[in-house]
Amino acid sequence: MKNCYYILFSLLFYGFGAVGQVSKNPADSLKRVFLIAKTDTAKVNILNKMADAFKESNPDSTSFYALKAEALAKQARYDFGVASAYINSGNANIILGNYRQANQYFSKAQSLFESLLHDAKEPEIKRIQNGLAKAFASQGIVFSQQSNYYMALEMYQKALKVYLKIGDQVSTAKAYNNIGIVYKSQQKNNLALAYFKKAFQVQQAITEPTAAVTLTNIGVIYAEQGNKNQAFDCYKKAEKLFATTNNQRGFALLNNYFGDYYKSEKNYTQAEVYYNKALALYEAMQNKFGASLARYNLGRLHADLKNYDQAIDYAEKSLADAKAIGILDQIYHSEKLLSDLYGIQHNTELSFAHYRNYIVARDSITNQENSKKMLRSEMESEYKRRAAVLAEQSKRNTQLGIFTAVGLFLLAGLIFVTYNRRQIKRRLTLQKEVAEYEQKALHLQMNPHFVFNCLGSISSFIVQNGTDSALKYLAKFSKLMRLTLEYSKGSLIPIDKEIESLKNYLELEQLRFHNKFEFEIQSSDKVEFNMGIPPLLIQPFVENAILHGMVPKKGNGKIDVFFDVQNGQFLCSISDDGIGLTQSRLLKEDSVAAHKSMALEITKKRLEIMEATTLKSAQIDIREREDNGQVIGTQVILRLPIQYIQ
Repeated sequence: MKNCYYILFSLLFYGFGAVGQVSKNPADSLKRVFLIAKTDTAKVNILNKMADAFKESNPDSTSFYALKAEALAKQARYDFGVASAYINSGNANIILGNYRQANQYFSKAQSLFESLLHDAKEPEIKRIQNGLAKAFASQGIVFSQQSNYYMALEMYQKALKVYLKIGDQVSTAKAYNNIGIVYKSQQKNNLALAYFKKAFQVQQAITEPTAAVTLTNIGVIYAEQGNKNQAFDCYKKAEKLFATTNNQRGFALLNNYFGDYYKSEKNYTQAEVYYNKALALYEAMQNKFGASLARYNLGRLHADLKNYDQAIDYAEKSLADAKAIGILDQIYHSEKLLSDLYGIQHNTELSFAHYRNYIVARDSITNQENSKKMLRSEMESEYKRRAAVLAEQSKRNTQLGIFTAVGLFLLAGLIFVTYNRRQIKRRLTLQKEVAEYEQKALHLQMNPHFVFNCLGSISSFIVQNGTDSALKYLAKFSKLMRLTLEYSKGSLIPIDKEIESLKNYLELEQLRFHNKFEFEIQSSDKVEFNMGIPPLLIQPFVENAILHGMVPKKGNGKIDVFFDVQNGQFLCSISDDGIGLTQSRLLKEDSVAAHKSMALEITKKRLEIMEATTLKSAQIDIREREDNGQVIGTQVILRLPIQYIQ
């Protein structure tokens, strides 16, 4: 498991009251204040502060005081206190791994703060805005822990906007840090490092103790970039800062990273020491998510040391913790580790059983993501439909008032104008629908063309290779077909899914042509996470690069695919160092073509329809690459309108 998986543990909470360094019993002074408090609202505020004080060390106490605050606030009809209690209850459930319950609490807090904001007056507005931002940020934590990065970024950006508006530097730093964590989880390290450094700059300016967590995250980036010395330096500085705080959760994570560092240095003794420190801290906090991760790391460590019995014991316990809190991602990794370990011990039955569970977990993760996307799409459609209904009703009411005021003559004129507008709108709608149906028809032509070529490749591969290689090829083809069918239903697919499909296809062709070529797929930091492109638009050009550039070439070659944003357009470049366009055309003229390729013709038609629909330029440029007058390959550049997945 890579560091980018469990960096999510360093997420910061957004509770009420200061965290800082606390005493052995942080609630003692608050209890004394509670006893002399005269009003129910004051008591509710104190109970919420007590709940917040325990959130890093004792989630059960946090939950206990939050529930007491909620009950008393409801009795006193103190809505702000109720919403604050919801935030604390959500924080307790995050540590305990109950993400569904946590998000329910945060959603209720958001709704309550938003209703309070409608009727709020100064100076209460700023306090309510702060609470609303905490509700947004807390939901971002849950979505991030569930790997729903699109929603996590949306919530964090909403929270950041409010924090900057009200000047809350502490929470601004936390929001920067958490946005960095989401980008890190998406393997966008440059963006992640930029946000971590923003967070650390703010934290240094205000001497914020949570700077230790941010330093840990910066160290992780350096470690993944191969700068081990810089990473270790960050870890040591973070360790000193953690000694002045009570952030046990963050300190446990740091110990995990120390374990990773020493493991990379092949100092397995020190690595085991730090992994065990992390495990002890997580168990003391009753954090099964963290405990499962620490045990998984210990299992991998002992597997590397060939202590297979100990490795299996840790992996089984890691799996049990993951199942107890329903974390599919950790179940997925633990099942895979157990399958590998039992396979090494030649226990075929158990190895196969865990491999089967690993496949089930993998498919469940995929199905969950698809369900979430479908639900988001349905909610957005319903929201737009209701907004349209309300807008239409408002428009009609306004028109009715005008008609009554100006009389029958103006009424007739307005009816005529309204009728005309509706006819124009209907005509434009029909034109748009025709364009969309034409686009879908072309896409349906593209799908069989793609499948036909892939089946031809499989047939050729089976003839040329052995049974085992053919089975491996078919397995990859099955995965590619599933991805293609899954994402070709919509008009756009996310860039990361397009990259995944292209990678799978290129790996298939590498198998088929015996690694005759290498490939590299990259995207710049300008490519945003919610940008999309039409499905099956890039694959035909990659296929041409292989068949007409790589295959006829003597020796091996390379294909490069690069996604970027330039001059307000989405750019995709497919480059190869093959024989070039001129020589490829000559070879075609000398051979008998088996069929007429429709890919380029269909793609050009799709681009024309895209231009008509978006009213923006969509162009394709195919040219030979030259160096000092010598042909060194072919380059295809697609310049498309920037489109976002809603």
